[in-house]
Amino acid sequence: MFRMRLLDLTLPAAAENLALDEALLEEAEEAGRPTETLRFWEPQQPMIVLGRSSKIDDEVHRNACRKPAVPIFRRVSGGAAIVTGPGCMMYAVVLSYPARPELRTPDRVHRFVLGAMAAALKPLAPGVQRRGISDLAVGELKFSGNSVRCKRDHLLYHGTLLYDFPLELIDRWLSMPPRMPEYRGGRSHAAFMTNLPLPAAVIRRALIDAWDATELYGKLPERRISRLIAEKYI
Repeated sequence: MFRMRLLDLTLPAAAENLALDEALLEEAEEAGRPTETLRFWEPQQPMIVLGRSSKIDDEVHRNACRKPAVPIFRRVSGGAAIVTGPGCMMYAVVLSYPARPELRTPDRVHRFVLGAMAAALKPLAPGVQRRGISDLAVGELKFSGNSVRCKRDHLLYHGTLLYDFPLELIDRWLSMPPRMPEYRGGRSHAAFMTNLPLPAAVIRRALIDAWDATELYGKLPERRISRLIAEKYI
């Protein structure tokens, strides 16, 4: 039986970190066997990450991002634009369809992954639950947004975990999203978002245990990362 690998690594450049998430999915697809990985990283400076189909002028206050120069990237998965940076833990989990055939439909993917995340965090922060399609919240306040990218044999599910983030940056740099879950009730980012009241190390430990990620990841796919940066993240 294969074991889920653990990669707790933040690379120096933002583009490298986004490319590594995608590289883990590509690597799994080419492995010829079920290959699953749990990864954590945390940006070293604030940045904006657009969804695969996001329209930047609809979702980002571009003028506000010019001073200071806030880097803007586009990820491989869907969903709306996000603001991330120090105090926002990023996680990614690559899952195998052959090992988990029940995940072939998007709703089941969201239910499975976010159910596992909520079950791990709720004993530590009462009130944690899945809300909307792809959010985690404490009561009515969102602390995690998530998105998915599917390939033939594997999927990449990744997202944010706010724990000590300056929430005022979100309203400063992002417009209201083009699609909103009903539970948001039209609230501004500031009125809708919160930080999970847990230290980063506690969050990591809970999720590592929940996913049973017991095998340390080996050598990084450096050439793959470099190629993806050149193709998509510059």
